[in-house]
Amino acid sequence: MTAFLALDLGTEGARAAVYGADGSVLGAGDDAYPTCFPRPGWAEQDPDDWWRASVHAVRQALAQAGDPSIAGVAVATTASTVAVLDRHGRPLRPALLWMDARAGEESALTARAGHPVLRYSGDSDAVEWLVPKAMWLARHEPETYRAAARITEAVDYMVWRLTGRWAGSRMNAVCKSNYDPRGAGFPHDLYESLGIGDLGGKLPDDIVPVGDPVGPLGAEARDELGVTGPAIVVSGGIDAHLSLLAIGGAPEGRVSIVCGTSNAFVTEIDEPVFPSTVWGPYPDALHTGRWLVEGGQVSAGSVLAWAGERLMGRPRAELGGLIKAAAALPPVDHGLIVLDYFMGNRTPLRDPRLRGAVLGLTLGSSPEQVYRAAVEGVAYGTRQVIDSFTGGGIAVDEVFLSGGIRHNELWLQTTADVLGRPVHLVAGDNLTLRACSVLASAGSGHHASLAEAAARYAPDVRTVEPVAAHVAAYEQGYADYRAATAATAELSHRLSEPGRGARS
Repeated sequence: MTAFLALDLGTEGARAAVYGADGSVLGAGDDAYPTCFPRPGWAEQDPDDWWRASVHAVRQALAQAGDPSIAGVAVATTASTVAVLDRHGRPLRPALLWMDARAGEESALTARAGHPVLRYSGDSDAVEWLVPKAMWLARHEPETYRAAARITEAVDYMVWRLTGRWAGSRMNAVCKSNYDPRGAGFPHDLYESLGIGDLGGKLPDDIVPVGDPVGPLGAEARDELGVTGPAIVVSGGIDAHLSLLAIGGAPEGRVSIVCGTSNAFVTEIDEPVFPSTVWGPYPDALHTGRWLVEGGQVSAGSVLAWAGERLMGRPRAELGGLIKAAAALPPVDHGLIVLDYFMGNRTPLRDPRLRGAVLGLTLGSSPEQVYRAAVEGVAYGTRQVIDSFTGGGIAVDEVFLSGGIRHNELWLQTTADVLGRPVHLVAGDNLTLRACSVLASAGSGHHASLAEAAARYAPDVRTVEPVAAHVAAYEQGYADYRAATAATAELSHRLSEPGRGARS
């Protein structure tokens, strides 16, 4: 029996699944790993934990599937989650997680660089991306930076662990390291101007298009994972960006929003547009000849977890009661506004120094009111991103939602209501894993193209219609959210200065 192995490194842990040739899930597994938050705005993980969790998750999935012969393997990870490694691939320090915002000053320097390749990323690099993080390391941990043989995306590290080859995903290179697939490749002159002229030598040796084969699974990895069969490892990429492959394909006007700890928005367009409120357009990042556009909320489900679990002290298993009570309240009537910028704003404001807020509290404010306001604040942030797409000339005809939002009906319905349009909830399993199965099947030769594999593996969806009365109420709530953002921005910037805030 032909089967494909998909591996997804998320924020909280590794997930694996084995897919049959018909797109059915034959087995699944998962394992968690910790995140350390040494300072406000910092977030770190241990790459050794990624591999340990991956081995456990894959072995679980294979055992459930009956240990089939694996034809292809593909990996997706968060990005930019950056590993710093010696020449043997061993970590020199903890990896900088995608949400780590320590490189704010370095990000601002890229905005002043004036290099032509930056046109593909809105004229600057985000604080979360590899280049600003490498700059931070060079400035603040110079000995570690000099000792690093590799400074690499998590997905490229995992491909090396699987194959022994330093082969970078073209998606990650284009979207996070300013790689120009239609020009000179890595922009060494840009790196030089930013004080990291040797960065190119620390990046992967080869850049491989998404879905192309990298090589067979190595003997050591094969033994640790318990994999049998040809097991051709295929170039993967960024978890959310690959989601377009798992919703049946990427015709223009189709937007995928992966709703989890953060919200990631992706779409592909045929002809480039260059609004300053999005990331991209990235040439050839997913499909050769097309342009990928990205938007995002740094904090989304994490805001709801904070409100329910940390602020109100409800165990995760008991959040259902809080959500039900909040859903029984009328929208907006509670008089509260929550700003979702707990770790800054990714797009459209592109401001890592914004901070979250709860406005309008009284002594009578209840836990369910605060929670409902938090849900609404996250949904307002989603609308702000979608509005930036349409305002920048990027078509939004269909919106597909996936991820953790499917476990929270209030969040799901509120998103449809605030957007004022139907949304399509992807049913079933993890969308990133499904996208990896598309890559593994195409890259190992079992489908002729990514498009053919994507169509074959298209999932079922449930359409959620907006409630008309709620749409009208949320218009004023959204206007208040935008006004509160503008009114608190200067104060947020002061509060985000180094040395402010408690360690966690």
